[in-house]
Amino acid sequence: MAPKLGELLVKEKLITAEQLQQALVEQKSAGGRLGYHLTKKGYLTEDELTTFLSKQYGVPSINLSDFKIDPEVIKLVPFDVAKKYFVIPINRVGATLVLAMADPSNIFAIDDIKFMTGYNVEAVVAAEVTIIDAIKDFYGKKGKTAGDEAKKMSLDAKDYAFDEDDDSTGMFEGEEEGGEVVDVDDFDDLVHGAVDDVEIVDAEDEEAGTEEVDAPIVKLVNGILIKAAKLGVSDIHIEPYEKAFRVRYRLDGVLKKAMGLPIKIKNAITSRIKIMSQLDISERRLPQDGRIKLKMGRKREMDFRVSVLPCLFGEKVVMRLLDKSNLQLDMTKLGFGEEQLKDFLGEIHKPFGMCLVTGPTGSGKTTTLYSALSDLNKESENIMTAEDPVEFNLMGINQVQMHDDIGLNFAAALRSFLRQDPDIIMVGEIRDFETAEIAIKAALTGHMVLSTLHTNNAPETINRLLNMGVEPFLVASSLNVIVAQRLARRICTECKEPEKVPKQALIDVGFEPDDTDFTVYKGKGCDACGGTGYKGRVALYEVMVISDAIKEAVLTGASVPEIKAEAIRGGMDTLRMSALKGIKAGITTMEETVRGTVPDKG
Repeated sequence: MAPKLGELLVKEKLITAEQLQQALVEQKSAGGRLGYHLTKKGYLTEDELTTFLSKQYGVPSINLSDFKIDPEVIKLVPFDVAKKYFVIPINRVGATLVLAMADPSNIFAIDDIKFMTGYNVEAVVAAEVTIIDAIKDFYGKKGKTAGDEAKKMSLDAKDYAFDEDDDSTGMFEGEEEGGEVVDVDDFDDLVHGAVDDVEIVDAEDEEAGTEEVDAPIVKLVNGILIKAAKLGVSDIHIEPYEKAFRVRYRLDGVLKKAMGLPIKIKNAITSRIKIMSQLDISERRLPQDGRIKLKMGRKREMDFRVSVLPCLFGEKVVMRLLDKSNLQLDMTKLGFGEEQLKDFLGEIHKPFGMCLVTGPTGSGKTTTLYSALSDLNKESENIMTAEDPVEFNLMGINQVQMHDDIGLNFAAALRSFLRQDPDIIMVGEIRDFETAEIAIKAALTGHMVLSTLHTNNAPETINRLLNMGVEPFLVASSLNVIVAQRLARRICTECKEPEKVPKQALIDVGFEPDDTDFTVYKGKGCDACGGTGYKGRVALYEVMVISDAIKEAVLTGASVPEIKAEAIRGGMDTLRMSALKGIKAGITTMEETVRGTVPDKG
């Protein structure tokens, strides 16, 4: 292991062991770099430290105060990276970028900047104070972006001494804790500014590096996020193709193109998002996941769950918006029918058993589970959850984030939960036999277990558990209720109007011939709904209580249609039945019913 800086300075007799100990004590209490504290206490000068580092690592030393730096070179390294690694770019010669560093042994900084810029990096050592001055001088010229951040920071060198342990929250540049995020009005100007400030990269060099990320890119990414938050979208898709680069928003469950961007800024956009979500900007071959926290005023906080996936023509970024202020925990407002809600609440309030919520990705399963947990959350109950990821923090509930890379998966978490004296357990998803087996055993030994599965409807969930390898008698004895759900778009109340629909069309969608005498509604399209005729979504539910008759059907090996027929005889409304009730109530449309559910016959 290489000797540390302090040990080397003592060995060279530039400082004494006592001086080193005093500096280390101050560093531990105040933070920052050891070199800063040594020079601050007067044990050695900046020049002596710089000269020593130059000799030790075999790199030239320079005095930045006497060095004229081209602003175009500064643009190659974004402020975030300069701040994190305590560096400043000073020159560019051919394919080589000369980088002034306070610690020329920091190979992580060199590698990151090499991959980010596409240039070979040649390090020189400079005094910390002069690097601070250069960061303030050059990044301070960018107006209300990185410069504001630099100006607001303390002049003290320890405040600039960020290293690999930096725990920044990923807030927007120029945003103070709890402050407002500036809105964006004109995206065209931002796009033109971003294109003007991004250097054109040759096709053969594009694979190796990333265009620079500068103030217009920062503003553009901020604007994309803020616009999405204002519109109330659920997901943002940023997609590179061979001859196009587009941004799409998923609003009320439907993807719609929001804007087209120039292809030349795709890597800059991706790098900016990676920096904000604390991902590795040099890794472009593997998928990565991160998170961005955004404060919109003092009372609204928005999280963006970031997923980066390498595709054929670049990295696709998908961000899911998690707005805690919009989290609906009142079960009476989710879309349950009166009898459905009564059945569901009755089953989850039993002392033990298993309740499963099923449906495809994005169907609102997490919201239903959180609402159930909120209803169960009492001081007398110990509630444990295993989630991947933890989407919302709930007071009074012990939530655990899964980390498969270190062996913390759902099965491992469940085993640990059973040693934590739980009353109620929530498992994010049952994906395999091991997790299903532990969850069912927990349900049979006095615990209430809530979880999700990816199936099309409630009866198919039983077949899915059996296919995993769970014995029929365990399924029959552990299950209390299965809830299948979908999300349908609501008709906009601002432009809602009657629609003439032929009687046969109503019969075809599932209504009985003698049950077609009612008014069907649709949305005409207005400014409030963006011309779509829809605003917001409502959940459609299929609540299957595991009655004695259904248990008997499971034990005798009944098929899915047979179990479904038995559940309907017991009073279950299917997803299509719930949708038909939504049509009669004027909540949703026939088109949404056909799009989101399947007929019960044929």
